[in-house]
Amino acid sequence: MKTNEGYSRITTDESLRETIPHGSEEYPFRYYLEDIWQFDFHCIDWHWHSEVEFVLIKKGTADFLIGSERYILGAGTGIFINSQVIHRFEAAESVIIPNIVFSPSMVAPEDSLIYRKYIRPVLDSAAECQIFSADNPAHGEILCALADIFAVQETENGCEIKTEELLLKLWRLLYENMDVTEGIWAPQASARTQAQLQIMLQYIHKNYPNQISLDDIAETVALGKSSVLSIFHRNIHTSPINYLVHYRLKRAAKLLVTTQNSVSAIARDTGFENVGYFCRKFKETFHLTPGEYRRTVAGS
Repeated sequence: MKTNEGYSRITTDESLRETIPHGSEEYPFRYYLEDIWQFDFHCIDWHWHSEVEFVLIKKGTADFLIGSERYILGAGTGIFINSQVIHRFEAAESVIIPNIVFSPSMVAPEDSLIYRKYIRPVLDSAAECQIFSADNPAHGEILCALADIFAVQETENGCEIKTEELLLKLWRLLYENMDVTEGIWAPQASARTQAQLQIMLQYIHKNYPNQISLDDIAETVALGKSSVLSIFHRNIHTSPINYLVHYRLKRAAKLLVTTQNSVSAIARDTGFENVGYFCRKFKETFHLTPGEYRRTVAGS
């Protein structure tokens, strides 16, 4: 979606699950041609979806945070992101990324032999993602198949059956180039960890106006503080308290544009007890004071 500032933004629920549907129930496939630089804060922020995703970096270099890892990928590289894996893309310049997001059922029905033998093993593998480099001949085939799918989406005539044909080829190449036998129990552990993370994020999003401690966050999932810190750092690369502060600042930025409330009232309403601290952190994040942000964004 587009924000009032003209930037695009990922919309998610309190668990960071993306809420925008990718395609329709009868055709669960969507093609996007995006520039990471055009998104709010020049990043496609943390989100996950049940669909799988293939991305090609057409221009520029960006940081791709996939699950617990960070990858710096440049033009000509591709990446597969598995179902239900949390991810974020960051750019310091214009980075063009054609990409497709689709339900694995597009490749074959869930009750079919093809799904059981070739799709389910990929979804259930420990692999959060797969990087494709043009230097690898096998990966080159995958990148070419991906480019063919993108080209079909840009034609004016109906392309559903051609897309289906190419998706089947793409998935065959993916399956042949992935280790789908590793970490049989890893998906269960990963799912449990992600569920715990989502519970903690929901608690923060619901209670951010109040005073929240690390103990409060840990109590929601009955874990020790060190375990909670590990989950946050491993999955979204920050601490629970830093995430809380950043979330409060994003809520404050919205209130500055959508209300006439004073800066001190907005600071208080978003959980900041000290206005000076709020203003300092706001400028560190947005590179503008709250007043400057209100005048710049509301006036645009």
